[in-house]
Parts: sequence; C-alpha cells; structure tokens
Amino acid sequence: MSTTNDPAARTGYVDPPPRMGFFTDTTVCIGCKACEVACKEWNAIPSDGAELTGMSYDNTVGLGADTWRHVAFIEQRKPLGAQETNLHAGTDVLALAEQGSATPPPEAGMTPTTAGEPGEFRWLMSSDVCKHCTHAACLDVCPTGSLFRTEFGTVVVQEDICNGCGYCIPACPYGVIDQRKDDGRAWKCTLCYDRLGTGLEPACAKACPTESIQFGPLDELRERAARRVETLHDAGITDARLYGADPADGVGGDGAFFLLLDEPEVYGLPPDPVVTTRDLPRMWRHVGSAAMTLLAGAAAAFLGARGRR
Repeated sequence: MSTTNDPAARTGYVDPPPRMGFFTDTTVCIGCKACEVACKEWNAIPSDGAELTGMSYDNTVGLGADTWRHVAFIEQRKPLGAQETNLHAGTDVLALAEQGSATPPPEAGMTPTTAGEPGEFRWLMSSDVCKHCTHAACLDVCPTGSLFRTEFGTVVVQEDICNGCGYCIPACPYGVIDQRKDDGRAWKCTLCYDRLGTGLEPACAKACPTESIQFGPLDELRERAARRVETLHDAGITDARLYGADPADGVGGDGAFFLLLDEPEVYGLPPDPVVTTRDLPRMWRHVGSAAMTLLAGAAAAFLGARGRR
C-alpha cells in the first residue's frame, strides 16, 4: 500500500503493517446480535438497550458510548425471498442434515438475496460500527491526543487521557463517537486494538456466525467486496452497492465499509459523508490574511499619526 493512501504511514509509522479493517456484507446478516454481545463482553462495555424501542427488534437504536456495535433492523414492503411450506415433503431430512449446511450458493434453493413474489416484505439487517476514517476529523479536533492513529490505520480513544471536552462528538460525520453520561469521556470502537497486537481478529468478527462481518487487510477486503457485488448483480440483485469503500470519497475511504441493498439513508448512514475539518486550513489562511491586513492598517495609521506631529 502506498504511503499516500496509508494513514498510518502519514502519521509517522515507519514500515507499518497492512491497514486492517472491516467489510460488512449485510446480505448475509441474520440479526443475531452476536457481534453486539461479543463486543460488550470483550471490552467490558456497560449494558444498555434493555427495553424494546418499537423499531422492529432494534433495542439499541444506534451507536453510542455504550454501544460500539449496533445491529439495525429495517422492515420494508419489498419482496426478497419467500418461504414455501412442505418444501421437504417426502424427503429424508436426516440424510440431508448429515451432508452439512455448506451448500454452495449456486446450488441452494434459496438464499437471502433470492427475489420472490409472495410476501412483499423483507428485513434489511446491518451491523454498524465506527468507520475508522482515512481522514478522521475526531483526530483533528482532539486537544489532548486522547484519540490517536494506530499502526494498523485504525482510530482509538485512550480513555485515561480524554478530558471530556466533547469536541470529537460533533466532528464525526457519522455520529459514531459519544460521551458516557457518568464520566463525560468519549468512547467508541477500537477495532479491538488489544487483540490485533497479539494476532487475533476483533471479537465481533470472531463471533459472527455467517461471516457477515469480515476482518482483514483493507485492500484485500475491497477486492473481495467488489467481487461480491458483481456476483449479486449477475444474480439480478441490482440494488447491491458498496458504501465507504471509495478512497476518493469525502473521508478518504473508510476502514470499515459495507455492502448495502438500498440507499445509505435507509440504514441511517449519511449519503455523502465529508470530513468536517476539511475547510479548516483554508479558514485559518483567511484568518491569517485578515490579521495581517489589520496589523498593516494599524501600522499605517500609527505611522501616519506620527508623521503629522
């Protein structure tokens, strides 16, 4: 990976390892929330979302200081697969069970993306997480260095250094980072930085039973995701698209990106995220120019006054 596209190298790491990240394929998410549980258990995150919200089976609503993984349930009046009764009538299902469940998708009778007429209803499920942006505004505005870029290209909060100023909260274009009410400090996904350092994959990816959450070198994940989109398009699922995988987008590409089956807004994601500190250099240049103009005007007035004496 070139240093121009590697945030770790730009930060100053010498010969950093490959940038690591997440690829979340929402087409195979079953909404089990194993990722949420694994994240909380490994990171000792306080419990939340004990009550149903009325938003389908979504009990955490969104990401926050105590929810670093959030599984969204979007209900739509749109056909996506259908359930047929008596499908195995007269079939020895015990014999089928012995063959295992690893049926190749081309040979499967139905997959999560098989279109069907009956039902006129589908669930879109997606496990959201911090995007670990290439150009991370939260890093730009943190006054204490609590937020830092790791050698893996991820963004981590050091809670023992955070002073609770809250500048990073409005800076995030995704609304990911949040303050914990009892202490005011900022918290978010670390992409299990402590696990990466010992060669382990993040807890959420380890726990995902369908491999909806995939972890690995970001370049490899992007290539894998592009092939997956092509496969879905060939199968007639033309709505499939990647979100956050483009290095030319407003945040320089995300370290955690997604395969979606609808517009980003349907999943609660901004359609065109832009790093909120993008215009800061230009703004400071204007401030500097204005200050120089004021100084020049004051000096001219002072010299003019002295000349009239």
